[in-house]
Amino acid sequence: MERRMLVAGNWKMYTTAGEGAVLVQDLADELSSFDGDVEVVVGPPFTGLKTVSTVIELDHLEMGLAAQDCHWESEGAFTGAIAPRMLVDLRVDYVIVGHSERREYFGETNETVNKKVKAVYSAGMVPIMCVGETLATRDSLETDSFVRDQVLAGAAGLTPEQAEQLVVAYEPIWAIGTGRTPTPESANDVARMIRATIGAMYGPPVAMKVRVLYGGSVKPENARMFFAEPDVDGALVGGAALKADSFTDIVRAAQ
Repeated sequence: MERRMLVAGNWKMYTTAGEGAVLVQDLADELSSFDGDVEVVVGPPFTGLKTVSTVIELDHLEMGLAAQDCHWESEGAFTGAIAPRMLVDLRVDYVIVGHSERREYFGETNETVNKKVKAVYSAGMVPIMCVGETLATRDSLETDSFVRDQVLAGAAGLTPEQAEQLVVAYEPIWAIGTGRTPTPESANDVARMIRATIGAMYGPPVAMKVRVLYGGSVKPENARMFFAEPDVDGALVGGAALKADSFTDIVRAAQ
């Protein structure tokens, strides 16, 4: 079946609220002449969500909004945390969960990722669930088993309706911000395995609707090669999403 391509920009810990507003307006200008059928999503820091959301709404931009994380509880004594329902109030569409930086620096586990996936769905948003292996795991030829375990645990306990909406971002940790990337063919092999794992959990028809993104040093120069692969349905873009022209080039490559 035909899956709509999705290109999401993860701005990480960059941009103030004002800088984010300028970036999304510049991006809208760059994309104004683009008539392709690609879903475009931006993911500013928490402090920029309100401003960017307002720009998207007031300028009637065909652009989705993603948060970079959330807690799995709807409220509570969790200083510094953000509840899913708070994001809904800002008209957030997607929430990135389980990013490798969250796993490495903030103690995310497959179990907490699963809690967040379910909480995001319960609040009416869609998770972008990140999975990926370290270089040591790759060198030991354990990529498939490692990523499969992340998918099995992170996507456990969903309804079929939730599972078919799921977006999975395959981000090999060794490629994030390093300039190194797997070959498009090897990235597609992992994406195919991810889809097969979802198929084993929820059935092949569900798996065929799940979108699998590639992330990790995605640039205008290499995006088209990844997008040409049959099981890669777009990208989760890091550094290149912070410049309107480079992000636009990646979106155009997805058409």
